[in-house]
Amino acid sequence: MTGRDGGAELAPMGENSPVVILVRPQLADNIGACARAMANGGLFHLRLVAPRDGWPQERAWRTASGADRILDQSTLHDTVADAVADLHRVFATCPRPRHVIKPVMTARAAAGTLREAGQRGLRCGILFGPERAGLDNDDMAQADTLVRYPINPAFDSLNLAQAVMVMAYEWWTAADATPGQRLMTNGTAVAPKGEIENLLTHLIDELDASGFLRNAPKRPGMVRNLYHLFQRGEVTEQELRTLHGVIHMLALGRRRRGRLEPDDLNPEL
Repeated sequence: MTGRDGGAELAPMGENSPVVILVRPQLADNIGACARAMANGGLFHLRLVAPRDGWPQERAWRTASGADRILDQSTLHDTVADAVADLHRVFATCPRPRHVIKPVMTARAAAGTLREAGQRGLRCGILFGPERAGLDNDDMAQADTLVRYPINPAFDSLNLAQAVMVMAYEWWTAADATPGQRLMTNGTAVAPKGEIENLLTHLIDELDASGFLRNAPKRPGMVRNLYHLFQRGEVTEQELRTLHGVIHMLALGRRRRGRLEPDDLNPEL
């Protein structure tokens, strides 16, 4: 089964990317949504353990939004033990307290461990439980590490695809080099300080001519404030060109109307 002309050109990213294992999933729609979440985070390998309504189910492809190849390549298993038999490390998402003694990690810490284990050639998997009750103790007995998400304890309910999305996102960002903040400049570039100085000179000359800076005792502080305004961030060359144009047109308009000098505006100065 395929949807949307075969979907996106998806493939495994790295030899040892983690396997997502859905244990007794109940709805085909949720399986498709999980595949979509996996694609967002660069995960590809999907295993299904005893889905309630059997497999394959056409509705899964419809809700996968183009992540068809993940569903096409998914494998079906009767038990959790069979689904994890070839894996070296198995993590189990577990939102509820259980009488189990195992290491517990956040999703972020688990993602880093998954990356490190994969780099050592280990095959890893992540268990996600049924929609209603999650994994039971027998399921978790197949895992070596539990994963719990630090979310609002007053409302820690996630649907299956959301739970997969959190892990997929953390796994992706664990190796992503995108800076935490950047300035989107599109077709322009950040202006060097010399160009900002030129703008400020232009602006202050016109402010002097217009009388805005006519109060001599306050003038140095007002000029400093203008410098602080323009020097505190990354102003782009396009923005400077625009501001030069604004200043020029304001000055031109004043000249056309008959330019007033500071003494004309305030005879006491």
